[in-house]
Amino acid sequence: MHVLSEVKFASSQPRRANSPRLSRFSGHGPALTPGFLVFALLLATSGCEEKEKAPPPAPPEVTVAEVIQQNVPVHQEWVAQLNGPVNADITPKVQGYLLKQDYQNGYFVKKGQLLYQLDPRPFVAALEQAKAQVAVAVANQGEAENNVNRDTPLAAQNAIPQKQLDTDKSTLAAQIAQVAAAKANQTNAELNLEWTKVYAPIDGIAGVSSSQVGDLVGQTTKMTTISQVNPIWAYYSVSEAQYLTKAQLISRVVRGSKEAAASIPVEYIQANDEVYPQKGKIVLVNREIATSTGTIQLAAAFPNKDGILRPGGFGRVRIQTGFSENALLVPQPAVIEVQSQYQIIVVTPDNKAVYRPIKVGERVGPNWIITEGVKPGERVVVEGIERLRMFAAAAPQMAKEGIPVVAKPYVPAKAAAGGN
Repeated sequence: MHVLSEVKFASSQPRRANSPRLSRFSGHGPALTPGFLVFALLLATSGCEEKEKAPPPAPPEVTVAEVIQQNVPVHQEWVAQLNGPVNADITPKVQGYLLKQDYQNGYFVKKGQLLYQLDPRPFVAALEQAKAQVAVAVANQGEAENNVNRDTPLAAQNAIPQKQLDTDKSTLAAQIAQVAAAKANQTNAELNLEWTKVYAPIDGIAGVSSSQVGDLVGQTTKMTTISQVNPIWAYYSVSEAQYLTKAQLISRVVRGSKEAAASIPVEYIQANDEVYPQKGKIVLVNREIATSTGTIQLAAAFPNKDGILRPGGFGRVRIQTGFSENALLVPQPAVIEVQSQYQIIVVTPDNKAVYRPIKVGERVGPNWIITEGVKPGERVVVEGIERLRMFAAAAPQMAKEGIPVVAKPYVPAKAAAGGN
């Protein structure tokens, strides 16, 4: 660059034969010729370009996993909704004002646990009145019995007409009936008083109360609902064709065959895609196939001691239907979907990444079955796909030939967490 600046300086001066500046520049050597100046200019320019040229990008780092081959179970899944086998609507049997709520909304309750208390005072008064009516009826019965006892020997001696004795007996029978009616009325009053306390009819989870203290409630008032949740049922519908393939086995299950039930373990996949740890069994097959949908409803029961699963929840039930032999598996993050077409990035033995179209089958846990496009033992990119895309955009020609990569083994997230 120093030569270039001197050249520019010299060329900017007037060309005079006795120019002292030019003579100083050339005083220690031969005079500068036009050809030499051009050569110096090109040399300086090329030196700057070499300094400004960017170095090639470093190979991107990716994690790779080998394509494994093994026999894997084949499952079918159906959308399911949870519900309790029993959902008891709590309504009072008598009308009255609500004095107290004795349970906490959304908590577990036991069968026979007190839920509500109604104002008992009107029913206490009604019971006292019923007891008084019983006492009156009993007294009247005693009087009628005395009349019959007194008049019986008199009638035998013809001291009184037989008709009077017959009347006494009829009156006694009527008084006995009055006592029975009064006692029944008393029993009803006792029940009404007892029903001012509302108890849980089943074990389960009690919902939020729709009645507040001070409300007038009656036999049409739905105060809350208790749902049995252990076990909890997952309802789902299968097509008629799917049902017929297992109809004989399902029929044995619903008839109580434990062996048949054990041969159809049912899994429940929760809304967060985690598999519920407890296995279920088929407990219900509806009586008919729905004509509008061509499906039949089934239900599977799952143990739910801690109430983790709640009525109304959505998920999927999964049942194993067979095995896929020698299936080729890759981690699901390795599969790229573009407009319903699937690709995978294979790393060659010389560590070059190449895009390859594939065909996929079922998902099996964290893996995906590949039916076409890969071979056992090949390495596929699991993490770092976005970095490869950026590299391919910057160097499209290299992308066609294979992108050099730094390959490291892929470690699944759960395995990495367990290792820590």
